Amino acid sequence: MDTFLIKAAQLILAFAILVIIHEFGHFLFARIFGVKVEKFYIFFNPWTQLFKWKPKRYYGFLNKKRHFKGANPEDDEKESEGKGKFWGDTEYGIGWLPLGGYCKIAGMIDESMDKEQMKLPPKEWEFRTKPAWQRLLIMVAGVLFNFLLAIIIYAGIVYATGEKYVPFHNAKMGMTYSEAAKEAGFRDGDIPLSADGKTLDFPADARMAMAQAKEVKVLRDGKDTVSIAIPEKMMFMLEKEAKSGQSPVNFMAYRIPAEITQVSPGGGADKAGIITGDRIIAIDSVATPSLDMFLATLENHPGQTVSVKIARGTSGKAHPDTLTLPVKLSEGSKMGIGLELNPAAFYKYEEKKYGLLASIPRGIEMGTEKLTSYAKSMKLVFTKEGAKSVGGFGTIGSIFPDSWDWTAFWNIAAFLSVALAFMNILPIPALDGGHVMFLLYEVIFRRKPSEKFMEYAQMTGMALILLLLIYANGMDIIRLFK
Repeated sequence: MDTFLIKAAQLILAFAILVIIHEFGHFLFARIFGVKVEKFYIFFNPWTQLFKWKPKRYYGFLNKKRHFKGANPEDDEKESEGKGKFWGDTEYGIGWLPLGGYCKIAGMIDESMDKEQMKLPPKEWEFRTKPAWQRLLIMVAGVLFNFLLAIIIYAGIVYATGEKYVPFHNAKMGMTYSEAAKEAGFRDGDIPLSADGKTLDFPADARMAMAQAKEVKVLRDGKDTVSIAIPEKMMFMLEKEAKSGQSPVNFMAYRIPAEITQVSPGGGADKAGIITGDRIIAIDSVATPSLDMFLATLENHPGQTVSVKIARGTSGKAHPDTLTLPVKLSEGSKMGIGLELNPAAFYKYEEKKYGLLASIPRGIEMGTEKLTSYAKSMKLVFTKEGAKSVGGFGTIGSIFPDSWDWTAFWNIAAFLSVALAFMNILPIPALDGGHVMFLLYEVIFRRKPSEKFMEYAQMTGMALILLLLIYANGMDIIRLFK
């Protein structure tokens, strides 16, 4: 339950931040062009809301002069005409339905479906009276702000923490691969070289690049360069494998020695005389030079006593001592040890530090890479396998860590901001992209679609989005019972 609450809290906080930034983009450009914004809400508020506040009803903005509705008819008239304060003429609130947020922009057919306002004569401060280029900027501002937020987050992360990684060419034992990767043609020990001709060296980006590529080249056995044709359904193969929960490797991982970092008192390893720093190199005469081989071999001996060959003094000796010790395993094939999982403990790593100015282009690069990668993966949604893999808030929440980690949180929030930007620019009525599509039609053909058409398009788009939300979250529920 604690894990669920931590994940839910991270999801809600990230979602709230993304919604605020997105809607602020619309708000800011609307006010710059003199368009009245009637409401600014985080989350939706059908029938009621958790909180609402309109500054001008209580205090004049900035000068702190007390002002009540009706106390100054001239100010009230300005407010109704959209000529009041930049911030103070908008009602701010928090809705109870966490499915998004909205700005109610005067004179615009949106999710509020305010048909009565649209029947009145157009006013100079309404959205519908502004030039097409201004309306276009107002509509793309939300998407733009989400993408800029992702760039700022990525730049902030690399500025604060830098980037520490083991280049593939330094990993002398190569990589270990999952079964799905092996089906595609990879072998344990392969060292990734390139994906579609682009050199691979940075692990954080390599997995996605390899999964989406048509051809990957690897160094095999330390001497041969081998080309691997990647199946079109590679992403689905990896996703299915990950959801099964049976693969210890997510596509690929560094091959590292099985080095012990902790020995549990009273466990089989402790009783046998194994100590911290020992490296396990064989079990019952089966060589286990790498962690993946050790784990795969160990699980076949539940409750048995096995002969464990270890190398002792690996850090201080050119030729460490070797010992063979009998170890009694538990029924779960455990010997009571902790293992080193960080490849930087074994291989030469590189650490990149970024100054404030240098972090900005890196943030732009990371944001662009994530957007490109997400756009490529979206085409898979329209396949049979893709439809089955669609998920809702449960799926999104599951990607957050079990314990609160701010670096992980901001990384995920940045990715979600990119995803939100991409989804919102799709040419679907009711989304920003739908409004942009109709505005481009107006610019090209020099005439607006009729308001009645826009109303029907908005309702159709809202129905489609609602159905998609029901389907996506329904798939989450179905998976819970499988």
